[in-house]
Amino acid sequence: MRRLLLWMARNRFLRTNLPKLWFAKRAVRRFMPGEEASSALDAAAKFQAEGIRAEFTRLGENVTNLSEGDETAEHYLGLLADIEARGLDGEVSLKLTQLGYDLDVDRTLEHARRLASKAGEAGRTLWVDMEGSSYAEGTISFYERLKATHPNTGLCLQSYLRRTAADIARLMPLEPRIRLVKGAYAEPESIAFRSHDDVDRSYVELAVALLEGRKNGGDVRLGLGTHDIRLIEQIAEQATGMGLPKTSFEVQMLYGIRMDQQRRLVREGYVVRDLISYGHAWYPWYMRRLAERPANVIFALRQIIG
Repeated sequence: MRRLLLWMARNRFLRTNLPKLWFAKRAVRRFMPGEEASSALDAAAKFQAEGIRAEFTRLGENVTNLSEGDETAEHYLGLLADIEARGLDGEVSLKLTQLGYDLDVDRTLEHARRLASKAGEAGRTLWVDMEGSSYAEGTISFYERLKATHPNTGLCLQSYLRRTAADIARLMPLEPRIRLVKGAYAEPESIAFRSHDDVDRSYVELAVALLEGRKNGGDVRLGLGTHDIRLIEQIAEQATGMGLPKTSFEVQMLYGIRMDQQRRLVREGYVVRDLISYGHAWYPWYMRRLAERPANVIFALRQIIG
């Protein structure tokens, strides 16, 4: 099922045609409040009343001309202004290929620096997403350049890639801000762990390495981008053993997934941030969400018929 869903995410014909169908649009409602930024902002306002913070991303990747990247940067500048105007505890997360990375790396860096400066005015972090493994080295190098001028920037890393432990060691002198996820792309076994146990073991080891950096006095920020409560609690135990409070990291979950647990974790004193996605280019992202946990297909079907 996972392989099939990832194949569907990459298939150009399905990318073009499936999102036009009414039942596909209805199914995606489980994972996003709407296609417009206003829907995401409204959802964040409701979450904030419950003590849940927000992170926003407009879906889309691999733009094919520089004007699209320019437009994306302007959109995010406007979004940051809207977040501030509405008094939300919200941050922005973006893909470099949304900004034109495939076409002009230096121009993409200019966009990212503008956005990081805007976010920094309000004390917010600008997050850079990780994409497929072919972008890993380029994205990390890009982050090193961005972090050198804008400390308020964070990076997503994937625990299923075998290289990530070395990447964290490489970034630690920069006092990185890391959102740690398991990974949702189809990758060969030569570069990625394939078994759930290996991915989970890697996840905990990487999280502990980042917490140790914080324990040793570094300004390291860790976001646990997972819905696996067992892993979250295991990492919380490790933090306690180091003398760190549960507020020494954030739990970052996706909109519409395990909302009961998000609320419970807030009540128990954890810092919880909900990643709210929106936009018209949702199809490949949506299929990867289903592939992360194929049981989500059942929930998607319920959205269609419910």
